[in-house]
Formats: sequence, C-alpha cells, structure tokens
Amino acid sequence: MKLYKSEKNIIVNFEKKFYHLQDLDWDLFINDDNLYSKARSLISKSNKISDKLLAKIDPPIESQELWASGVTYFISKKERQEESEDSGGAQFYEKVYNADRPELFFKATKNRIVGHKGNVRIRKDSNWNVPEPEFTLFITSNKKIVGYTIGNDMSSRDIEGENPLYLPQAKTYDGCASIGPSIYVIDKPISKDLSISMKIYRNNSIVFYETISLDKMKRDPEELVEYLYRECSFPNGCFLMTGTGIVPPNNFSLQRNDIINIRIENIGELINIVK
Repeated sequence: MKLYKSEKNIIVNFEKKFYHLQDLDWDLFINDDNLYSKARSLISKSNKISDKLLAKIDPPIESQELWASGVTYFISKKERQEESEDSGGAQFYEKVYNADRPELFFKATKNRIVGHKGNVRIRKDSNWNVPEPEFTLFITSNKKIVGYTIGNDMSSRDIEGENPLYLPQAKTYDGCASIGPSIYVIDKPISKDLSISMKIYRNNSIVFYETISLDKMKRDPEELVEYLYRECSFPNGCFLMTGTGIVPPNNFSLQRNDIINIRIENIGELINIVK
C-alpha cells in the first residue's frame, strides 16, 4: 500500500487501484500505530479514482521533522575518512562506525524539502556535491515504524571534509533534501535485502550508476529509532533517513540540471533535478 499526499487530499494505491480520501488531516492520518489497518478500512468505504491525480502530489511530510543517520555502511565510513583525512577528522568516522551510539543529525523541516520531480539544490559555496540515496523510515510519536519512503540526502562533501563540525552546513540548507513520492505501508516486517539504486543523468547520458542491498547496512532501523527517541519527542511522528551505501567517486560532483533517479525495490522511484 502506498499513501500519497496532495494539496487537500490523500490518495491510496492498493493492489494497483487508487482511492481518494477526503477531508483528512495528513499529520493525524499517518501518525497512527495501526496505519495499515486504518487505511485498509477507509478505502473499503471509498470510491476508486484515476491515477491521473498523482500528477500533482506533495512530499509526504507536513509538521514532521526529517532526521538522518550517518556512517551506517562500510563504504560511507571509508569515503568519509578519505574526505576528512587532511583535516585530521578521519578517526572520528572509524569510531562512530564501531561505536554503540550511532551518528544521528537533524536534516530539515518541510520548508527545506522537495518531493518527486522537485528541484534539489547545491550550495553556492561548495565545489563537491553529491546526492545520497537513503532508505527512509516513518515513525509514529509512539516510536513505531509504520511506513517507508525514499530519501535523497544532498551533501556538500568538501565542507564536511574540511571540518566534521561543519556537518550542519554541509547537510542543511534550502533544497537540501527530497523524500517521496509516497509512504509505503505494509502489514509485515520489510525485507532486509531490498535493492537500492541510483542513476545520475547529465545531458541525457548516465554519468553514474550504482546499486546496493539494504542488508549491507551495519545497524538495524530499530536501533537507530531507539537512539533518536531517547530524549526527543515527535508529536506528529518523524522521518529518519538511515544512511547511504552508495557514494559517487571522489572525482564526481553534481552539476546544475543533472537528474537524480533513486529506486528502492517495492517502495518506488524518486526523481529530482539539480538547480
């Protein structure tokens, strides 16, 4: 089941059929520990609609915060160590990869996030920028994972590499993230071997492509959620990016008008244009 947010309504895709849920508050609707069964009940009383309404969908976020995890894959640890070696920060990425406590950081709120086919940005004061494709959780205010989406964590690698304390500037700015296009909701645990892939197009040609399996992630999603919710409350729930296992080579940087295509098996496809 996939839940899409439009300006005034909620669209549900279930078993290749689309349903229109009207006059529902998005925050109240998704912040439910029994989201799957609630949605199933509501669509049983709704009329089927055309999928043409999907042409105008918003990012699946309203009052929630978007948080992110770092160094949860070996390749991420390795690349972060290389980019920060000159600044003397490489040791910290080694330590956090093996530590009990994960790296978690605030990423954005709705006003800095775009959705499917939206324009993400690269910082004007950065010369080394990459997208990071991330399996993203939606967690209710009661700390229960009830849905999944696709995340694009835009990152300025030269800024973070210069000094790890610059991470908030490398990660948080206008147009720094994209999530969507929907929230994928199922009534059973999600498979740990989902395929995650990313293609980057430039002038109609693929300039980067890579894929990885979710089971390469070092930490379990539940572990990340447990640490995030230890001293933070989220009245409307929270989105959490779980880190990336796909990192373009060091000689690659995004350019304006590049097209980023991220796919996660079963969840869908998220496309963004770089501006």
